[in-house]
Amino acid sequence: MSLVEVGASSGEISLRNLMAKEEAETAQTSLDIPGMAEEIARGGWPALRSRKVEAAITGVRDYLEEVSRTDISQVDNVRRDPERVRRLLGSLARNVATTTSMATLAKDTATSGDAVKEQTVSGYISALERLYVVENQPAWTPHLRSRSRLRQAAKRHFIDPSLAVAALGANPQALLRDLNLFGFLFESLVVRDLRIYSQGLGATIRHYRDANGLEVDAIVDSPNGWAAIEVKLGGSEAVDEAAANLLKFAKTIDTKKSGEPAFLGVVIGEGFGYVRKDGVRVIPLASLGP
Repeated sequence: MSLVEVGASSGEISLRNLMAKEEAETAQTSLDIPGMAEEIARGGWPALRSRKVEAAITGVRDYLEEVSRTDISQVDNVRRDPERVRRLLGSLARNVATTTSMATLAKDTATSGDAVKEQTVSGYISALERLYVVENQPAWTPHLRSRSRLRQAAKRHFIDPSLAVAALGANPQALLRDLNLFGFLFESLVVRDLRIYSQGLGATIRHYRDANGLEVDAIVDSPNGWAAIEVKLGGSEAVDEAAANLLKFAKTIDTKKSGEPAFLGVVIGEGFGYVRKDGVRVIPLASLGP
């Protein structure tokens, strides 16, 4: 379930309204950064919402263990090494919200010096996709003003970022100590909720990356238009940087062919929603909804 569905987001800023180019502002959200860390670790699992955070984390870990030992072999009747599954889940967790290569995942999955073929890891990931444990975020291919080459690798995500926390043996306190990891997991949480909120729009959540190093965390690609979103936990400097990146990105798009963006937005971990002077919307995740 999304943050709106579990009652952690007010839903005051509607994705549907944003895609209709409506402005949206909100007051300070009640969910702060430590609270966001707890939401990431707990996850959106209906059966675990009534438990304390520590108990919910244990429940997610137990589920991943069952996936590693039994489910991944039963999904297509192909026997797979549970230890390799655990190693692969750990590698996916360390590389969440990135375009890490199959070669890296294969290297991380090897046990006791035994090499693992990329094809083997690909089969493991396919099984995890069928079990709804992982779900990639495909790349967006817009019309560009320049001849810049686009990178087509998908970003790697779990269906819920709590699975990454469980695979790493982490907890909310560990996330608060490692803000780099926290940032990637927060991005994954944003992608999870955007996927849920965009279903009614018939949209797909993609990402953008070109050969010049220009990247955008999330693209809402709908039949009626598109929008670009950067994800930042917080901080005015981080928001300024993200807004500048979005404006730079928008200039590369051939809007005669791809159309104008419905909005450019920065999703943040805490704070209030507003529209910057440059037109970029700042959107607290705990205010976002369908």
